[in-house]
Amino acid sequence: MKQITEIDDARLVKGLAHPLRIAILRVLEGRTASPSEIAEEIDAPLGNVSYHVRFLARLGLVELAETLPRRGAVEHYYRAVARMQVSQEAWEQVPAQVRDAVLGSTLHEVARSVGAAAAAGGFDHEQAQATRVHIRLDHDGMAELSAAVQELHRRAVDIGQESEERLASRESDGGETAAADAVDAALVLMLFGTGAEPVAD
Repeated sequence: MKQITEIDDARLVKGLAHPLRIAILRVLEGRTASPSEIAEEIDAPLGNVSYHVRFLARLGLVELAETLPRRGAVEHYYRAVARMQVSQEAWEQVPAQVRDAVLGSTLHEVARSVGAAAAAGGFDHEQAQATRVHIRLDHDGMAELSAAVQELHRRAVDIGQESEERLASRESDGGETAAADAVDAALVLMLFGTGAEPVAD
């Protein structure tokens, strides 16, 4: 099945907002895991986890990474394959309760990741940045800045893929410094209203 990179169906967004699916994607974001390992980690029934993993696999959001024999059976290990983009049209049609659930989960994960990175010295890297700016925008300015954020997101994905290819090439050539040069980095992009009255057109 073709991998989904942009979701333009509000019904699909609502389906993906299921808390168990969000938890599964969070587990698989940086590693491979089997449904039984995921179930144990998030404290959920194995049958439910297996069902939702298959759902995510059908969408192309997770993929089978490997199979290993275990206790007389074959264990299937999955990994996340890409971050999905939700079209603005679909997002606007999603019920407010679902949007709140998705945003709440995202903000919780951002806070957890930032806290863990700070504790591990992730902001000590010479290229690390933490910037915040408060500006007053009209409708056109908000639209322009939103487009710029989306473009930076796309560029970040491209840079990540290019870096992976360079690291893989160096490793295949026997380069000893490839692993040492690799940096697991996170980029958090947020644009939101602060609650103040918008500027009239």
